[in-house]
Amino acid sequence: MERPRALISVWDKTGIEELAESLNSMNWEILSTGGTASKLRDAGIDVKDVSEVTGHPEIFDGRVKTLHPAVHGGILVRRDSEQDMQKLSELGYARIDLVCVNLYPFEATAARDPPVSDQELIEMIDIGGPTMVRSAAKNHADVIIVTEPEQYGSILQALSESGGNPSGVDLELRKELALSAFQSTAAYDSAVSNELWSRFSDSRIPNRIHSSSGEGRELRYGENPHQLASFFPDSGTPSGLSAAVQHGGKPLSYNNYLDLDAALRLARSLSQICDFAPHSCVAIKHTNPCGASVAESQASAWENALASDPESAFGCVIAFDQVVGKETAESIGKHFFECMIAPGYEPEALEILSQSKNRRMLTLEPLGEYREEPKMRQVQGGWLSQVQGPPNIDWDNARSVTQNSLDEEGLNLARFGTSVIAEVQSNAIILVRKTERGFATVGVGPGQTSRVEAVRIAARRAGDRAQGAMMISDAFFPFRDGIDTSNEIGVTSVVQPGGSIRDDEVIEAANEYGMAMLFTGTRLFRH
Repeated sequence: MERPRALISVWDKTGIEELAESLNSMNWEILSTGGTASKLRDAGIDVKDVSEVTGHPEIFDGRVKTLHPAVHGGILVRRDSEQDMQKLSELGYARIDLVCVNLYPFEATAARDPPVSDQELIEMIDIGGPTMVRSAAKNHADVIIVTEPEQYGSILQALSESGGNPSGVDLELRKELALSAFQSTAAYDSAVSNELWSRFSDSRIPNRIHSSSGEGRELRYGENPHQLASFFPDSGTPSGLSAAVQHGGKPLSYNNYLDLDAALRLARSLSQICDFAPHSCVAIKHTNPCGASVAESQASAWENALASDPESAFGCVIAFDQVVGKETAESIGKHFFECMIAPGYEPEALEILSQSKNRRMLTLEPLGEYREEPKMRQVQGGWLSQVQGPPNIDWDNARSVTQNSLDEEGLNLARFGTSVIAEVQSNAIILVRKTERGFATVGVGPGQTSRVEAVRIAARRAGDRAQGAMMISDAFFPFRDGIDTSNEIGVTSVVQPGGSIRDDEVIEAANEYGMAMLFTGTRLFRH
């Protein structure tokens, strides 16, 4: 019987000696290339160079080595076709029964800081590897395709049970491996396409959507118990929530991920825009901020954020932009929250926070920046994409449109407020004010179909704290009723984009009440 043959050519050489040695012990012949062949020979494993099989040397510094009929004929030949097998024999080629290939690290190279040159990156575009992977996966009924070191154990076990005979490997395992192989090449092509778009195109939004992910993690359920759900980490280097480390507690849910995403965005935005205060804290409920604060101390930031709406903050998700200290943990005490994310925790703080059940603390170090980048959202029949990031307001050109104007402290309060409202669902109104050691929300009116109703909701939540507060609106006021209502609750200044055909009426109302009003010129809708 002809010895089975394996072609092994990998970039990631983890466990490759053990795989080849086990195949050798089952009387397999090993074909290999370049660095993989050298590593196997150094381990004392008998290896035949692919160039011996093709009768052609590797050329162009290894750019061309496996693109040859002797390789792909041996992979793609249909064992149940008499014609195929006869042609293979006439050509003097032999079958290849297992292909073990993983690809050049394009994504890791693209992620280097500082960025590599275009030329260096392009050299990391694998050609022969994906071609062999696709050939073997296409012919998976006859060829075992291996693309990840984690697969070596199950394959060797299956071969061991079949006495080393490749035809004894179950078709279901072959299908599973083929699917994984096609997914790996699809992800690889997506990574190349997306990275070259970012380098070669001047557009800020891609002309096509190519996305890929790591393996999905099944969640307990979706937004509701009857809905299936998974979390799919980005492929390549972990970042954002896929890079966060969880400290104890039950697994995260679908809703936890949504709220953590909202908390992370706002915490990053406050850290970038509100550099006049060293600490920020965000409390999120159902993706909306129910409280946010920047302050001189972290404990004060938490206390002010909680005071914004302590009722809604029950079961919230919390984000801090600095390592959580013992004093903050003591201030949080037994308040029930679902999750917390921060750059880290002092050991005593983590011990205190862990004393209550069902809390989940996550570390993301560093917390990172909120950068402008294309975001995708699926709708029925297609996708939407927009550039998303923190509010990009030109404060130097913001217009004071009333007789009274904001001082420097008022402008800082406006910067804080617009950072928060950019993450509140529209129509949105928030009330903010100066605290003893910083700035904080005191009333949040999210997600209303009527802007004046959003004012009323924010007012109810603020109560007496609305007296002397600043009102922030994510879009213009279509009528003066929003200003009339805000005056009734004690608002003294307003920040809004402007742009209504009734702006003059709105400005007139603000002047009647002695309010300062600032037009930013930037709408901040969030749907």
